[in-house]
Amino acid sequence: MLVDALPGTTLFDLGGLQDELESLLGIPVDLLTPADLPPKFRAKVLAEARPV
Repeated sequence: MLVDALPGTTLFDLGGLQDELESLLGIPVDLLTPADLPPKFRAKVLAEARPV
């Protein structure tokens, strides 16, 4: 899941969100921010991203 984190969001915040989503959905979840995307794929992923 691609997360557009607000300024000040910490890795602990993202880890907590990941744990909560995994608990709610019952499946493993990977969280990334746009900056975490490899440059090779960033433009394509951002163009195809859908808000949830």
